[in-house]
Amino acid sequence: MRVTFYGVRGSVPTPGPSTVRYGGNTSCAAVRLADDTLIVFDAGTGARVLGDELVAGALPDPIHVFVTHSHWDHILGAPFFAPFYRRDAHLVLHAMSERAHAALARMILFDGEHFPVRAHDLPAKIERPPVATEVRLGSGRITKVRLNHPGGATGYRVDDGDGTSLCYLTDNELHPPRATTTTPAQLAAFARGAGLVIHDAQYVPADMPEKLGWGHSLVPDVLALGREAEARALALFHHDPSRDDDALAAIERNAVAWAAERAPAMKVLVAAEGMTVDVS
Repeated sequence: MRVTFYGVRGSVPTPGPSTVRYGGNTSCAAVRLADDTLIVFDAGTGARVLGDELVAGALPDPIHVFVTHSHWDHILGAPFFAPFYRRDAHLVLHAMSERAHAALARMILFDGEHFPVRAHDLPAKIERPPVATEVRLGSGRITKVRLNHPGGATGYRVDDGDGTSLCYLTDNELHPPRATTTTPAQLAAFARGAGLVIHDAQYVPADMPEKLGWGHSLVPDVLALGREAEARALALFHHDPSRDDDALAAIERNAVAWAAERAPAMKVLVAAEGMTVDVS
């Protein structure tokens, strides 16, 4: 299994010279399974870059898309995802909750008001399968978990036929101030033994208490989750728009040092745009 990050930023795109190293596009990751099946997680502004790459070569048939939730930073790139405009493209938009199914049915970004192109005018072949609690695609199996985020969000686990596994868990607040949908212990059980856990780590302790309840996690809490889940690798993701490259590099140094002392078997990285990870 191979993962490539096309957008790692949270909340809003942050272009400019201070975000060149880690990138300014919002959430989008592409996963290639052992049999080369393509799965796309989220359609933030990074999806535009991914789409341009895909149409430059032989299009995968189909392209499987899973969106965690419909906040703007996770869908803003969809109208600029080039395969939507190709008659030879085949996209499958998967829903693993009733909330996601309703959002896909509305296709709010293609309603003629939020974007000039309407959904029924898109030339690509688009499928919207019924809601499923488990999806089998090519050599892989996708399962879901509910996350703690205002309005709801869905996390995903991919288990491939070759034994590799990945979890994509954003946006999620590990310790929300109100009722918890999924506890850290439950999430660690869901992610147990994954080759790579990608988790929202938007905040640091200095951001609190102002950002408490906003639906995102603290870096130390995410590191603790990775250790409890016995993840082989942990990618900190969904970076705050206020953090420039120097701030993220400092987070990376501190996180790597934390893991070396407290979880030496776990590799820690800060997700960066363009980064590719082979899942062990």
